[in-house]
Amino acid sequence: MIESKSREEKLQRIIESEKTLNEIKDVDVLLERILTEARDIVHADAGSIYIIEENNLKIRYAQNDTQQRRLAPGQKLPFQSFSFPINEKSMCGYCVLTQEMINEPDVYAISPEKKYSFNKSSDLVTGYRSKSIIAIPLVTVNGTILGVLQIINPQDKSGNIIPFDSDAVLYLKHFATSATQALERTYLTREMVMRMVEMAGFRDPKETGSHVNRVASYSVEIYDRWAFKHNIDKDESNRFRDAFRIAAMLHDVGKVGISDLVLKKPGKFTEEEYQIIKGHTYIGAILFKNKQSSFDSMAMDVALHHHERWDGKGYPGKIDINNIDIEKPSEIVAEPMSGEEIPLSARIVAVADVFDALSSQRVYKKAWTEEEVLNEIKAQSGKQFDPEIVDIFLELVPQIKAIQNTWPDL
Repeated sequence: MIESKSREEKLQRIIESEKTLNEIKDVDVLLERILTEARDIVHADAGSIYIIEENNLKIRYAQNDTQQRRLAPGQKLPFQSFSFPINEKSMCGYCVLTQEMINEPDVYAISPEKKYSFNKSSDLVTGYRSKSIIAIPLVTVNGTILGVLQIINPQDKSGNIIPFDSDAVLYLKHFATSATQALERTYLTREMVMRMVEMAGFRDPKETGSHVNRVASYSVEIYDRWAFKHNIDKDESNRFRDAFRIAAMLHDVGKVGISDLVLKKPGKFTEEEYQIIKGHTYIGAILFKNKQSSFDSMAMDVALHHHERWDGKGYPGKIDINNIDIEKPSEIVAEPMSGEEIPLSARIVAVADVFDALSSQRVYKKAWTEEEVLNEIKAQSGKQFDPEIVDIFLELVPQIKAIQNTWPDL
């Protein structure tokens, strides 16, 4: 038996996991959590989760406890991004095409009669030894496959790698069904979010899907390291990052309310036009003012305050969105907001957004070099940006660069 807990305890753990999954709103946060929970159920050392993009399988998250232990506390494994064609030659590809689970007790000894084989390249690069692997297709009730959950090297009480037994298969099949239902729901949420982003993109071409996904991904990475440094409770951290990722994606949604004559002006803004542009912060915040959830509160904070500055010279400042006239932006006067008065979520997005803007090529500018961008971020520490957030950001440069590769401009 693979489990160190009783069957009743294990089933109760699965029920609790399913409840947690159903509370998550963001697709990427959910994918990562599905992988974490599935591994925990069968006490697996490693795993990965793949999504389907056209005719390819793309890895979204990978976890490996053995490799994680080699890192300093608070660090994460390098962000991975690669894809491969869906065909019968790979385990996961075969899993998709047949909609069948694969359970191999030793992937280095797969029968040559089988159509699929194990790709050893990752093991060769990392020095890891994958052995027992199960791959489960995430199939909706109407037969659509959303991805593949791959769990690697379950362990017994002594840490020895063992095969997936019948109980483990039963647990994971049940869990995968519930996980797929939760995933299908969050895809609908993501679709609605991306429609809002697309609407903003009609007004401002900079607001692309790739841009907002990069900014959101940078922001969550920064928050995770900040939460570790501040000893934030795991449950609290999970709740924050779930709402935060979507809120970060919608940081500039208020641009839907800005005139094209101003937003797309090629030259320098007049003072009046600049006041109009600044209005995208409170227009975005107004979309979330009828707060129904913690997400609404965070989305309002991010939309309203992501252009604040640590030194108090940003905008819009301390503003009551219930008592402003958006038709008269030049008449809006607010007390400056500075330092930790600025919500944490907005302080993080401020750094992530500026980094991505400077790093990206636009019709009106070339992309800055990595050295130029990082020097500018450093130079603005304690001025435009929270110094602690800048320090954390600089620690995460390898992960940030990997995220850039995951969400390239099309």
